[in-house]
Amino acid sequence: MAKRSEVIEGTEKEFLNTFQQLCYSRSSWQVWADLMSVIACSLSNAVDRTSEHYERREKEYAQCIERLGSVEVPAKMLGIIVMALENNPEQDFLGKMYMNLNLGNHWKGQFFTPYNVCKMMSEMTCGNVDRQIEEQGFISICDPACGAGATLIAAVNTMKNAKHNFQNHVLFVGQDIDRVTGMMCYIQLSLLGCAGYICIGNTLTNPMTGHVLFPQEKEGQELWYMPMFQSDVWTLRRLFRSMGSMGGAATTEKTVEKEHFFMFFDFDEKEDHYGEHEFIG
Repeated sequence: MAKRSEVIEGTEKEFLNTFQQLCYSRSSWQVWADLMSVIACSLSNAVDRTSEHYERREKEYAQCIERLGSVEVPAKMLGIIVMALENNPEQDFLGKMYMNLNLGNHWKGQFFTPYNVCKMMSEMTCGNVDRQIEEQGFISICDPACGAGATLIAAVNTMKNAKHNFQNHVLFVGQDIDRVTGMMCYIQLSLLGCAGYICIGNTLTNPMTGHVLFPQEKEGQELWYMPMFQSDVWTLRRLFRSMGSMGGAATTEKTVEKEHFFMFFDFDEKEDHYGEHEFIG
């Protein structure tokens, strides 16, 4: 008889027990870093085929899988994360697991903001989302110290109360100096179906610049594009923007939508200065 496939429930206990299977010869921190890299590279390389990203992340994926021992347990852990967020999207699941394993306190001195506090902040600061979208076409939300993404996840769930589909009208942008936690944010927002990207880099000394639809990946930064950012809706927005910048379709672009710009921008682009910005964090 064929062996019954294992049922994944997406519980915290299930995640922690499975994670311990990978820690038989290495520290929890080393295993966690490799696990986050494997999952993030898998999501990124499914949609981002630019050579400077794809080849480097394929190599990183192979190296991390070799250290983890096999692909089976990391694949199961991805399934647990997916199911956990499916069962309860109102949570920072990876941030909670990170804290439960004492990785933040012991290794980094980090303490993530509790999700309920983030949700309160989101509801206080987002304002009339529908009006902003109708006026601007789309809005962008940025957390310049995103950590594992609790504030942006809270914003996602606040946006679900709007009549406009957040996947098509809200761009989520995060930046963090810590690579592992930045990848945690990238993984969770990607699995929640958000459009946007995460930048790994120092927000104070090396902030993102450029138009929100065309972030500039500078030296000392890594950009991780969420799969939904490659959807037809966002691809067309970038197309209209690029055509307008060449002077060929400016009228069409402005008819389709007014733009909502990023909190950091290139001050040489004078036309971008009228945009407003949503800021959480």
